[in-house]
Amino acid sequence: MTDSSVREFKMPDVGEGLTEAEILKWYVQPGDTVTDGQVVCEVETAKAAVELPIPYDGVVRALHFPEGTTVDVGTSIIAVAVGDGAAAAAEPVQEAVADTPAAAEAEEPKPAARQPVLVGYGVSTSATRRRPRKGAQAPAAAQEASAAIQAEMNGHGPAAPAAPAAPAAPVGGERPLAKPPVRKLAKDLGVDLATVVPSGPDGIITREDVHAAVSASEPVAAAPGSEPSTPAPAATATAPASYDTARETRVPVKGVRKATAAAMVGSAFTAPHVTEFVTVDVTRTMKLVEELKQDKEYTGLRVNPLLLIAKALLVAIKRHPDINASWDEAAQEIVVKHYVNLGIAAATPRGLIVPNIKDAHAQTLPQLAGSLGELVSTAREGKTSPAAMQGGTVTITNVGVFGVDTGTPILNPGESAILAVGAIKLQPWVHKGKVKPRQVTTLALSFDHRLVDGELGSKVLADVAAVLEQPKRLISWA
Repeated sequence: MTDSSVREFKMPDVGEGLTEAEILKWYVQPGDTVTDGQVVCEVETAKAAVELPIPYDGVVRALHFPEGTTVDVGTSIIAVAVGDGAAAAAEPVQEAVADTPAAAEAEEPKPAARQPVLVGYGVSTSATRRRPRKGAQAPAAAQEASAAIQAEMNGHGPAAPAAPAAPAAPVGGERPLAKPPVRKLAKDLGVDLATVVPSGPDGIITREDVHAAVSASEPVAAAPGSEPSTPAPAATATAPASYDTARETRVPVKGVRKATAAAMVGSAFTAPHVTEFVTVDVTRTMKLVEELKQDKEYTGLRVNPLLLIAKALLVAIKRHPDINASWDEAAQEIVVKHYVNLGIAAATPRGLIVPNIKDAHAQTLPQLAGSLGELVSTAREGKTSPAAMQGGTVTITNVGVFGVDTGTPILNPGESAILAVGAIKLQPWVHKGKVKPRQVTTLALSFDHRLVDGELGSKVLADVAAVLEQPKRLISWA
């Protein structure tokens, strides 16, 4: 098979400017036939989980990275034999480890009876060679120089060249099993993986094993009266603080969670937040929700209080359009948007995401119900696209679904306002001069005080409350 018959599919930029993505799951294996447009893997970017389709027909020749690996955009992740080479690739073959650092890091032997699944995975009898790492000859050179200097100091003249020292053999004669992040950690801490006792499944070295090796190698304080020993060389890296592995779990922050954390920190310390609150009687709104559920026009649509709250916010923005804006730091300008891309914060297994409904201001109530239903179901399935989370102008976060009364929400970066909706509860309320049980909730509006002053923010929040208290304003104010 010639190289011209093999196509390398590179990690695409699936999020407009993202630099890396983590491979979550492979849907194909070497030897599988693929067609143009077939999904071959699922990756997670800093914004969402995305399925990647292959752009040509052929037979999978190799997968270059295992699941769980973070790969830079533009790096080849799968090789596919196309054209005349596809027939040859379909025959069982044993792939040698690619002579690249990425393939070398991905090497982990599998049981002998299993066919190769990933580059570097396969039967242990394969003759695999890797080029020596940079600096591999440095210890031998240093030993030779040291021997020569010592000979001269002893008066014997220049010493004969020393034989290169053989590298230490790994424990058991095999390369220690560890994933790339663990290998990097060991390298940073100066730990030889061959000396680490593995505790993971199938003899895999974990991060905890590396930390334990560091702790074990720390010098013990000399006993009183003992001979002082020669000071050990300073460590190249400080060992991280130890923790109780039996009662603590460390979760790597990556993908959506990492991006969310960075965005929230940036927003909190860039935009001066102001939050205002209002408690409102929404009994009439709750009655309207029940009436709409019985309306044939809303059959099959998601009708709930969030639908009317979203519509109330859109009405308030129409009455006070200056709140729908963003701050341009470079130009020192306020950019007023003449459209509303309404963001809805959604909690997913991968973290908090905020997809938005494009041009929500132009949708009728039934259309808005359909858009909300699609947005929520797509988010729950983890299928929200990066494009759906870009370009938002204002956001709603419904903390009430968790039984929370209210909160002080942090702005989604680049937006001017975010409305938090608390739990709707039956509470005693003065209605028409008498205390009666009414459906009550608390709203909280956070806004960027650089472009939204207290008057504007207060008017918007008051209008949202007024619509929810008297839903007929949806007609008179719309």
